[in-house]
Amino acid sequence: MHYTVILERDPTGMIVAHVPALRGCTSQGRTKREVMRNIREAIAL
Repeated sequence: MHYTVILERDPTGMIVAHVPALRGCTSQGRTKREVMRNIREAIAL
């Protein structure tokens, strides 16, 4: 299954990922690679 992931940079410089189809599914990371790895893990949970 595929989900849309929205990436935003917060004021501290971290990248935050949101999955609109999964309420409350968010993650963050210092790099795009890190945040995508983290959000994949959050989606799996």
